[in-house]
Amino acid sequence: MSLYGFPKREHLVLKRDIDALFTAGGHSLAAYPVRAIWHLAPSAGDGARVKVMVSVSKRKFKHAVSRNRAKRQLREAYRLNKSILSAEGLLPADRELHLAFIWLSDAPQPSHDVHRKVVNLMQRMAEKLAAAREHS
Repeated sequence: MSLYGFPKREHLVLKRDIDALFTAGGHSLAAYPVRAIWHLAPSAGDGARVKVMVSVSKRKFKHAVSRNRAKRQLREAYRLNKSILSAEGLLPADRELHLAFIWLSDAPQPSHDVHRKVVNLMQRMAEKLAAAREHS
């Protein structure tokens, strides 16, 4: 299995999982131009400990080409740095992390800026998860 892959089983696609992510119990962090929303869900047992979705609003980018580029930037930044959240002992054994990256900016951003902000969000998220794990 590739360390840097992003297979289908790591995509957050079920409507009930997405609804649960955006309802009560979700946590949020922002690093412009990206917001990350996450919560710990009971493990589905399909092997993926972290499931991710990416969202870019049609209100932000009217043209599909621009939306697709922003989504590609977010997915690539996550894919290259997903090891931050996959660290051993970060998540409880019976839980999985559901995560959404939401684009906030109205303008395209350079890939290196998006990459740096996604890494920042993931590191802050890992710190919060580790702190929560220590308190429980």
